[in-house]
Amino acid sequence: MEEKRENDGMMRGSEIVINCLKRQGVDTVFAYPGGAAIDLHQALIDSGIRVILPRHEQGGAFAAGGYARVSGRVGVCMATSGPGATNLLTGLADCFSDSIPTVFITAQVGASLIGKNAFQEIDIIGMTRPIVKHSYLVLDIKDLPRIIKEAFMVAQNGRPGPVLIDLPKNVQQQQCVPDFDAPVSIPYKPKPMASAGDIEAIRNAIRNAKKPCLYFGGGVIASGASGELLKFIESYNIPATCTLMGLGAIPAGHPLFLRWLGMHGTTYANYAANECDLLLAFGARFDDRVTGNPQTFATGATIIHVDIDSSEINKNKQADFAIRADILDVLKELNKEPIHQDYTEWLAQIRQWREIFPLVYAHRDDIIQPQRVIERLYELTGGDAVVVPGVGQHQMFSAQFYQFNYPRQFLTSGGLGSMGFGLPAAMGAKVACPEKRVINIDGDGSFQMNIQELGTVQMENIDLKMVILNNQYLGMVAQWEDHFYGGRRGNTVLKNPLVERPYPDFVTIARGYGIPGREVYKLEELDSALREMLETPGPFLLDVHTGYEEHVLPMIPAGKDYKCTISTRSTK
Repeated sequence: MEEKRENDGMMRGSEIVINCLKRQGVDTVFAYPGGAAIDLHQALIDSGIRVILPRHEQGGAFAAGGYARVSGRVGVCMATSGPGATNLLTGLADCFSDSIPTVFITAQVGASLIGKNAFQEIDIIGMTRPIVKHSYLVLDIKDLPRIIKEAFMVAQNGRPGPVLIDLPKNVQQQQCVPDFDAPVSIPYKPKPMASAGDIEAIRNAIRNAKKPCLYFGGGVIASGASGELLKFIESYNIPATCTLMGLGAIPAGHPLFLRWLGMHGTTYANYAANECDLLLAFGARFDDRVTGNPQTFATGATIIHVDIDSSEINKNKQADFAIRADILDVLKELNKEPIHQDYTEWLAQIRQWREIFPLVYAHRDDIIQPQRVIERLYELTGGDAVVVPGVGQHQMFSAQFYQFNYPRQFLTSGGLGSMGFGLPAAMGAKVACPEKRVINIDGDGSFQMNIQELGTVQMENIDLKMVILNNQYLGMVAQWEDHFYGGRRGNTVLKNPLVERPYPDFVTIARGYGIPGREVYKLEELDSALREMLETPGPFLLDVHTGYEEHVLPMIPAGKDYKCTISTRSTK
């Protein structure tokens, strides 16, 4: 039967799917099997595609996102119907929030059972509609080559994002002679381009500005425009700041780079963005963590907004001049005829803000401060590691005290801010780029949300380094309690009052998965422990007990402006 099917060109739907993935250059999928997905997994056997089996579908979704974030290639994740599909939702929403190119394939009950509350049936198309670029329910096996080709096109083109394909079991099992050259049905839309008048308008605005500031976001990295951006700020002599998603596009130590702005960004970056007379917003979306109250953000500036997604234009902040275009193309045009103006007074003012409001902390010798851990990690890695935090205080400390010098070096759940992101996303990043040193910096709360992925790390022999900044609290929420709720604890304490030592014992858990680890309690042990982690072949978990002593500062309270910056710890 198998031989006859091969000879006459007949293929099962599941085999067509895997063949189409290979034609798209897919080398890895993060996939968890189930009753409705058995045929897909059978087709993956001997396909040549590497299958990474996560220990939870959410872990697989974050891993596919991490794969895409670090490589720029489309990440692929598969799950079965019902709970397998619903377990993808958080990871899928994370990719949507941060514009990450991914394709999610979910198995579905047979088409004849759809809508009848069949076992493990769920309307995953309906559930995910707000958090995907596009979705497909495949009812005809002959549509598979076209649909998969379209899914990859949609995921990558324009503003990147996730695409969902839902595959009923009967379609996976049906047979046909596939037409792999079937044309896509999505109409071709040329990339939006800035006109010559648009480019000249930007130049004229720069000519007339005395205090310009560039504010850029993840769109610069997504479009591959980091090199052109660096050329732009140097040739135009314009200071620049960025969002969390833009970190790495400009080397951290560049004299014109002000680091990142917003709630926990540098005070001098916030001052520059708010007190400039021209704000160039390139590939950024004026999100609330950057602007605070948008009505009081950059009120004295002429705002020029360049973004590939028209839905972002004037959504959060009204622009004086908006251009829908790929930022790479715009920068290339601007760099053809640079305008290098003298901003001596403006740059001097920014230098003064740097001196008045430096990004520093008071060093202590009696405890291990999380900032110190990250600083030493930066120094011991020579600044070349890909850093993947979870979400919380450790995420902000990582962004503040590790110096990022190239694109796709800092991978973070920026828009969704999802705890549990760090470990699986780092796992996916290391699979995508095994030659790079990848370090998951996590908090004890965030790490526990997908701790089971230690099993995947060990089974797949993923050389991932994991650093837990363990303070026994949900640190960021506790920080908010300290500043705005009088320090009253509303379920933010993770330590077990019945256990004397910190809880849980992460090193013992890691060893249970076959992964070596070490605990650190004293500052004098920190360097040797970091070196042991970095030098040990294969995965390693380092549990650093920092205690809850530090707040992430500076901090602009939600909805406030830069003049309300908090720079000292408070429990009032």
